[in-house]
Amino acid sequence: MAKVTLTMRAAAEQVYAILADGWTYSDWVVGTAHIRDVDASWPEPGSQLHHKVGPWPLSIKNTSTVTALTPGRGLALRAGVWPFGEAVVRITLEPINAGETRVTMYEDFQAGPLHWLRNKINDLALHGRNVEALRRLAELAEHSRHTTHSRR
Repeated sequence: MAKVTLTMRAAAEQVYAILADGWTYSDWVVGTAHIRDVDASWPEPGSQLHHKVGPWPLSIKNTSTVTALTPGRGLALRAGVWPFGEAVVRITLEPINAGETRVTMYEDFQAGPLHWLRNKINDLALHGRNVEALRRLAELAEHSRHTTHSRR
């Protein structure tokens, strides 16, 4: 399992606004090449984010599903990375003081070949990917006044 924590110079509400907007995931989730669609009920449990993973022309269509939600404080996802497998991701937001939030991202493979080959190399790869993902999320939260996208 990979666990990454980063303190962001943004209020939890600012960070959560980005998590609650499924259209932003390709802006900060490393490996997500394109968002194809976002269920209207996102980020309610059971809602899905339809995305492509990997570089063109090798990109693969996948989905990620919200499995749990604590409004304003975080969410959990089942993320498809097929044909490599499926991961569980949990992102928690902890307000530290006015304008700062500790964000923790947990990720682990739960199905497929990468789960079966579970080893330290997978954990290190996930850790490095998630360090960059949280860095990108922080950049979005710290440098923009986020508003929900509507690309329908």
